[in-house]
Amino acid sequence: MQIKSLTLLSLILLFSQVAFGQGNFTISGIVRDDKETIPGAAVYLSGTKISTITNNEGKFSLPKLPAGSYDILIQVVGYLPFAKSIIITDKNIYIDATLKANAVTLNEVVIKPDPNRLHYLSVFKDFFIGRTPNAKECKILNSEVLLIDYDKQARMLTVTSNEFLVIENKALGYRIKYMLQNFEYDYRTRIVYFAGFPFFEEMKGSKSKIKKWNQKRNAAYFGSPQHFYQSLYEGTSQKEGFVLHKLATIGNKHRQPDSIISANIKKLTAGPKAISMLTFTKDDSLNYWLKERSKPKSMAVLNRAEVRTDTLVKKYNQDLKSLNFTDELFVMYTKEKETEEYSNLGFQVSRAPDMGNYQVSLINLVSPPILFYQSGSVANPRSFLYKGYWAYEKMADAVPTEFKPVVLK
Repeated sequence: MQIKSLTLLSLILLFSQVAFGQGNFTISGIVRDDKETIPGAAVYLSGTKISTITNNEGKFSLPKLPAGSYDILIQVVGYLPFAKSIIITDKNIYIDATLKANAVTLNEVVIKPDPNRLHYLSVFKDFFIGRTPNAKECKILNSEVLLIDYDKQARMLTVTSNEFLVIENKALGYRIKYMLQNFEYDYRTRIVYFAGFPFFEEMKGSKSKIKKWNQKRNAAYFGSPQHFYQSLYEGTSQKEGFVLHKLATIGNKHRQPDSIISANIKKLTAGPKAISMLTFTKDDSLNYWLKERSKPKSMAVLNRAEVRTDTLVKKYNQDLKSLNFTDELFVMYTKEKETEEYSNLGFQVSRAPDMGNYQVSLINLVSPPILFYQSGSVANPRSFLYKGYWAYEKMADAVPTEFKPVVLK
């Protein structure tokens, strides 16, 4: 299915925002309903591969964690999923989680007949899973849990779920449980936003299969936003292959003002002369003003001077750093090139021919600054929008927060 490329995309994954170095803190707690404790409940640390289950008394413990921000997910059959965001600073955290019964079990879900459901599912998959080569090896195993709504007047597609969405990624060797909080696609602006809590499970495979997965995981990680923010935090972005420039948008000085264009077109098409619209030649004045109207009102100008990260990145607190800038940030990753397949999808950002065919992404600030952790996770993901390569890669190219590139033999 062909879908026009995004103009902007804000891809939000609410990963657990932790550094995953050495840590001595513990998240523990008890899981219950309104009557009794619940044994065998699955407890996940969002964005990671860390999980446990509650014991016979409904208690659980996740030890050896560093300070940071976490999203805890709890799932039990027959209950609505439970999610809680917490921050560890200088002491252990205890959670008393009360689950609510799920009035409608999976087998009793009734999906209202909708002749457009398959179309909306296809749009969701393209913008949530993505259209990269890895996306071709991804499959949603339980799309029936998705609740789809399309607002014709607002031209807004929304998708939610009260159950974990299960995704099998055979390209990277992950089985992902994703608690989708919200997915929005605005047909007018072509802006996509989705947020949720992912949990990664390793798939089993032969040695050769695992080696192939490690190669693809490395490729997915390098040049990604997670890699970029991690390198910014450590002050190694240039060494890691990231080059930064500023992209400014200015008015097109070669285009006449709208008021003059409209006045001249109105004058030339008024009265009996309007018939000439069907017969004008390239020398006609009407043709000139129609061409003026078709010219872009603004132009993007790239500043070729490389931006120093110490002018952009500041310490926010003991755990967070901030990224702030004017105009748009032009991020070029010089260790990987864009493919022809990617270029044909329409995401590509224009650049000078001598800059090479390296992966380029743009960051557009919506509500500055961007706050990010050492792990590469962003604390306020609605503060920006992506264009270019990072608007192309989605869940099919996601790796856990604690992922470290594997040295391949």
